This record gives sequence, C-alpha cells and structure tokens, in this order.
Amino acid sequence: MTDWALITGASRGIGQAAAARFRKEGWGVLNLSRGESGVPGVVDLRVDLGSGDWEPRVEAALREHLGPSPRRVTLVHNAALYEHDDALALTAEHLRRVLEVNLVAPAVLNRLARPYLREGSSILYVGSTLSEKAVRNNATYVTSKHALVGLMRATCQDLVGTGIHTVCVCPGFTDTELLREHLGDKPELRATIASKSTFGRLITPEEIAHVLYFCATTATVNGAVLHANLGQVET
Repeated sequence: MTDWALITGASRGIGQAAAARFRKEGWGVLNLSRGESGVPGVVDLRVDLGSGDWEPRVEAALREHLGPSPRRVTLVHNAALYEHDDALALTAEHLRRVLEVNLVAPAVLNRLARPYLREGSSILYVGSTLSEKAVRNNATYVTSKHALVGLMRATCQDLVGTGIHTVCVCPGFTDTELLREHLGDKPELRATIASKSTFGRLITPEEIAHVLYFCATTATVNGAVLHANLGQVET
C-alpha cells in the first residue's frame, strides 16, 4: 500500500512545491490541474476545475491510481483564481466563476475522495492571510478564502470520530508566479511587499510545502487555521 497526495493546481507555485515534497517523502502524487507539474513521478490529470465536466474523469483517476485501500490520502486544496475586483461592482457570473474554482471544487473533491480517506488521512485547505482580513480590489478572493476557512471548520466537525484531520494553512506573501504576475515588472513594489514580513523577505513555495507536509502528518493540528507568513508587520 502507498500513501497518496491529491493536489490541485500543482503545475506551479505552492502546489508544485508540495508535489515535489510529497514525492521526496515517498508518496504517490496526483496533480489535478490545467498544466503538468514537471515533477518526476507525479501523475498529471489535466482538468479545469472551473468547468462542469471534470468529476467523472477525477473519479476514474482515483479508482485507477489509489486502488481499493491506500494507506493514507492527503487532499490538498491549492488551486485558486485570483482576480482584481470590487465588492460593489461584482456580477453574478464573475462571482460564480471564481467560487466554482476556489470553493465549489474543494467541496466536490471532498465528496469524491471520501471513500479513500482512511484513518490517518487529511484534508488540507490552502487559505491566505486574506482568509481573515481584507484589502481593496480583491473582493472575490477575500470572500472565497474566508469561506474556505468555514468549509475547513465544517469538515472538522463532520469528520468527528473518523481519525481524519483537516487544517487551513494561510500563507503570507509567497514568491510564486501568481504573485509575480500580480506585481508586474516593479522591483520597488516587490520590495514593499517583502518588507511587510518581520523577516523582510518573501516566503518560498518550498517553505509552505514543508508546512503542508507537517500538517498532513500531524493530527494534533486538526481544525486549526495556521498562518505561515513569517510574521506580518502590522501598520
């Protein structure tokens, strides 16, 4: 029997680093993403979690790769859409599109993976510092990340007595492709963002991957909202 990690959005950034970490520890890894992970040994299933047709393909992949009784399964909800938007200008279509990936897909994946979650398994949600506060022009991201904390807490209660644990890991500013795209070619803005941690630097994806692996293998953090942000400078 083999331990398995099911990771959404493992084609880059935190998800890719997490895939590499779990593989290093000898786990099987299934990447659910629109792109390939590039990590040796990872099984890549190209899916668009924002579409409505991915469930049958994921169900089939779980049957094929996990088999009847994997030892442990960790489900890492990492994929997310990050949009610049205003809470007072949202359209229903736009809000639904973001929530489909950031919130609905994790809930559906929980249901699909549940038959494979034995004692010692875990469900990990990748939140954000914006899971518990807000900034301007990030309405759908803030809303969905707040809701993800609620889903984690509900997951914790609904898994009582199963020996399965859950955590929401909330990274601070992490040096990912998504952040670089967000900042653009502005070194001064990057320096400003880095200065917002008490260490004066950005977090690496590998550091968050380490936290995720710790959470996957540590049941005592069950139900926790765990901030991994190098200590944010409060102003």
